[in-house]
Amino acid sequence: MSNPNSVPHLDRELDLSNTGRGVWLVKVPKYIANKWDKAPGDIEVGKLKISRIPGQKAQVQLSLSEGVLCLKDPGEQTIPKEHRLDVSNVTRQSLGVFSHAVPNTDAVVPESEKLYMEGRIVQKLECRPYADSIYYKLKSESIRKASMPQRQVQQLERIVQNFKPISDHKHNIEYQEKKKAEGKKARDDKEAVLNVLFAAFEKHQYYNIKDLQKITRQPIVYLKEILKEVCNYNLKNPHKNMWELKPEYRHYKQEVPVEQKEEKSQSSDSD
Repeated sequence: MSNPNSVPHLDRELDLSNTGRGVWLVKVPKYIANKWDKAPGDIEVGKLKISRIPGQKAQVQLSLSEGVLCLKDPGEQTIPKEHRLDVSNVTRQSLGVFSHAVPNTDAVVPESEKLYMEGRIVQKLECRPYADSIYYKLKSESIRKASMPQRQVQQLERIVQNFKPISDHKHNIEYQEKKKAEGKKARDDKEAVLNVLFAAFEKHQYYNIKDLQKITRQPIVYLKEILKEVCNYNLKNPHKNMWELKPEYRHYKQEVPVEQKEEKSQSSDSD
């Protein structure tokens, strides 16, 4: 049975034309990511320099563009321009890069969302700054900001009109009183709970869970465990979301017909 609250699954086409293309997964410092987020889409954000030495791993360097370095807020520290990228191969994993094209809702012919595989990740790279004076200054400033207290004492020059604080709100007090009145729900013996349930179902055929919880005064999880053994849960109208006894447990009292009642009363009078 499907979950009615689950999101319906939609089949979409996946373009696999770039499956054979190898791509890099690069991890950059947060300050570079923030700069790239601010950068407009029409500027160069940096350049990669790859140096290959026979018998050694390729050395990769990232040089940020001047346009990115100039994207500074007032009082913001200068970030390093030169970075090295440590390369590592992807082993025992199959990673890929995917993208999707958002359909044009204003189009005359409705379009479906398109998914693309941009390539298979063949190498991981971690971008690290060189330990120069600019980086040390940036790091010390970030440590200073992190060590600043979140709350600070501020001296007020004039009286602030404010509401009188309340030690406890009305709805909290009512809730606590209700809990005390009901008492802590403790698990009773299963046989005792079943006797209470059978007595209740002799009066009415259908109950909802809230009424049964009030009658038995049991934790709802424990009560449901017992109900699943002796009751059926209705999923359809006219008794939707109601519990009733299973057929093998039903022993409803038969109402005495009016004629029999009259006969009994006459016999008692004759006696």
